[in-house]
Amino acid sequence: MLRWLMRRQIDAFEKSFGYDVSYLREMLDASPRALMRFGQVMKLSNHREDAPLDAWYAAKLAATMHEDCGPCTQLVVDMADRHGVSPAVLRAIVAGNPDAMPPDAAIAWRFAEATLAHDLAADPLRDEIVKRWGKRALVTLALAITSSRMYPTVKYALGHGRACARVRVGGSETAVPHPA
Repeated sequence: MLRWLMRRQIDAFEKSFGYDVSYLREMLDASPRALMRFGQVMKLSNHREDAPLDAWYAAKLAATMHEDCGPCTQLVVDMADRHGVSPAVLRAIVAGNPDAMPPDAAIAWRFAEATLAHDLAADPLRDEIVKRWGKRALVTLALAITSSRMYPTVKYALGHGRACARVRVGGSETAVPHPA
């Protein structure tokens, strides 16, 4: 019964986003317990307090793109679009062009990039985030960065990773620069 219910939830998510979740089915077949624990990451990745929506998605996309430049990136773009992030902002984030992003998105994107690079440039950005939005927003962005990297990593580890692709944003394709 539990497997049936979990499979229905997986199928509904796949249908809703047009996103291949065969890696989740593989997890379910191998270990429903593991999938249930992975579900906690899914809850974690939806945590958002005090961080503006554009900033939250900028951090999530920077982290996702650090690990993947294909289907996972497309999924986050589609989620951001459904939540109302404008196509122009999404194109700027996907292109890695902070100058074309609104200030909230740009600071979060720069913070995510610096954090992922273990760059000291993250320090003044962290201070700016706390000054603008508070400690809860900093925690939110930290969790967004961390949790967003887990999905593509799990997919690649299970053999479901895909080569780099172009991402559709607002009806047009955008190239995804992949870090070396």
